[in-house]
Amino acid sequence: MNLKNLPLLCLAAWLALLTLAAPLQAAIPPAEDLLPSDTFFVLTVPDCGALRHAACQSPKWLLWNDPAMKPFHDRFMAKWSEQFTGPLEQDLGVSLADYLDLPQGQCTFAITRNGWDGQDDKQFPGVLLLLDAKDRSDLLKTNLDLLRKKWVASGKPIRTETIHGLAFSVVPLSSNDIPPTLTALLPNSQPVQELGRPPQPARQSEMVIAQYQSLLIVGNSIKAVEPVVSRLTGGSVPCLADNSIFAADQASQFRNSPVYYSWLNARALFGVIAQIPPAEPNPSAPTLIPPVSPGMVLNTAGLTGLKSICLSCNESYEGTLVTFYLSVPESSRQGVFKMLATRPKDAGAPAFVPADAVKFWRWRLDSQNIWSELQRTLAGVSPSALGTLNGLIDMANSLAQQKDATFDVRRNLVANLGDDWMSYEKGPVGTSLADLSQSHGIFLFAAANPEQTLLALKTAAALAATQEGAPEPRDFQGHTVHTVVWRPQVSPTGGTIQSYLYCSLCSGYLAVSSDMAMLEEFLRNAGKPPRPLSETPGLADALQHAGGAGNGLFGYEDQRAVMRTTFAGLKQSAAGGLAGQQMMPFLPKSTTDWIDFSLLPDYEQVAKYFYFKVFTGATTPEGITFKGFSPRPPQLN
Repeated sequence: MNLKNLPLLCLAAWLALLTLAAPLQAAIPPAEDLLPSDTFFVLTVPDCGALRHAACQSPKWLLWNDPAMKPFHDRFMAKWSEQFTGPLEQDLGVSLADYLDLPQGQCTFAITRNGWDGQDDKQFPGVLLLLDAKDRSDLLKTNLDLLRKKWVASGKPIRTETIHGLAFSVVPLSSNDIPPTLTALLPNSQPVQELGRPPQPARQSEMVIAQYQSLLIVGNSIKAVEPVVSRLTGGSVPCLADNSIFAADQASQFRNSPVYYSWLNARALFGVIAQIPPAEPNPSAPTLIPPVSPGMVLNTAGLTGLKSICLSCNESYEGTLVTFYLSVPESSRQGVFKMLATRPKDAGAPAFVPADAVKFWRWRLDSQNIWSELQRTLAGVSPSALGTLNGLIDMANSLAQQKDATFDVRRNLVANLGDDWMSYEKGPVGTSLADLSQSHGIFLFAAANPEQTLLALKTAAALAATQEGAPEPRDFQGHTVHTVVWRPQVSPTGGTIQSYLYCSLCSGYLAVSSDMAMLEEFLRNAGKPPRPLSETPGLADALQHAGGAGNGLFGYEDQRAVMRTTFAGLKQSAAGGLAGQQMMPFLPKSTTDWIDFSLLPDYEQVAKYFYFKVFTGATTPEGITFKGFSPRPPQLN
């Protein structure tokens, strides 16, 4: 080695280290390494760039930008700009386009305990927003400087507080700070003042905001953001990754790099709520319903046995997988979770379910366990509710015992219920709006003694509607079809139509449908099965992505058929004069003219963006898992 070159080599090595150190220093830790260990809830996108890429390749995004959707798309975007983004930019005094490119790394929203115990009016959960701009940190700084100048110009009393060397701007907030554009979209709410109670003082809120390298940090208090800043600056305060419940869920639920996930520390949250005492009786506003302890309700419903709730989404070339997980150990499982637990049995579609079914589900549930747990839960939450249920059963027994002194609903109906429940639907038979709105489905369940169960079902129906004048049972291909009078339904013209339930026994199931044609088809298929749903191309592969149908729950939806009906129904409704808000009443009224369904294309022009989806469920000693998988439509490959 030539020693004369040593200084030059050292200089090169030093420059290389500086080059490598710069990106390492700028790397922002993931959410679990920044959030405090007392985090109640987190929703995070670990990599906004990856999510943006996945979204742009998704069938829904491609559909939205398809030329056939242009009239519908352009009208919506024009109204969106005219009535929302434009006025909002005026309210805020900013250009929203300047902020769209800021999310490059993680984007995290979290709620932390922050000293909240549910009883102290001066302690509230912490709210946090973390956004990593990565190489757009200069743009982030520019935008924050502009915001501060606007706040100062508007007369806001901004103060500065320093935490671990990082300066935060603290801005007071009030309801008047909500932009009018957003206020118009929010539902109207009137202040409520309980009679005889002193008015509650308005809580003073504030927003604290700062930038650390490429990371935007926003919180609702200095105390809320302090743990995050401590972790960023080398502190060793416990973080979310140190929480044993989160660590276990991260290893089992979030290990495959989801594009986003959320997590709820149910044990901690419900533990705090359970300690909140019931409201004190108010003599000035007496009530017949006695105060209920939140802890008693949570415990009876089984929520105190729940450790956590996880939701994650994974995108791949094959499709989209969404997983919902309830961490509720078998040893502490009761109430609603004991009722939801599936039996590890086959839930695949039987041979008599036809391939043209547009929806199907099958759930292997322990009916006897559900009944016992339901009674226990009702007794714990509201003894009067259990008394009402038992009163209805006794009424049904009295009615039936006029003809059969030995009849008992609990024995003839409840005790006969098995562990196999399923339903499937078919598409409409016509193209008119009335035809499109008609349901064509059938419900089936297994029973130990189907004849007794059918009799009990007819007896129970007599409580809802008189059975006088009901058609007599008739024979159809060797099966007896029973007709039960049901409550009248509202007709499309505004009148009423007498409705019926048709029931029959076949293949070990009691079948019930409001559509005689569906029941007759089921009875025919039982003797000569058609091409079954289970042979649908691509279904077996999609099921493997979702965990298979052997764990007690399986569902299927043919989105091609469903969306064909949806497009036709929306276009016909719009042609008949119905506005978007009338067809979709959950939308704010101010958005009524944003959506014009008459501008939708014919379904066949965009059919390639739709395929089918499946969902499954499984119960293990550790918890209950539900998965949904939507394979990518073959036409887009």
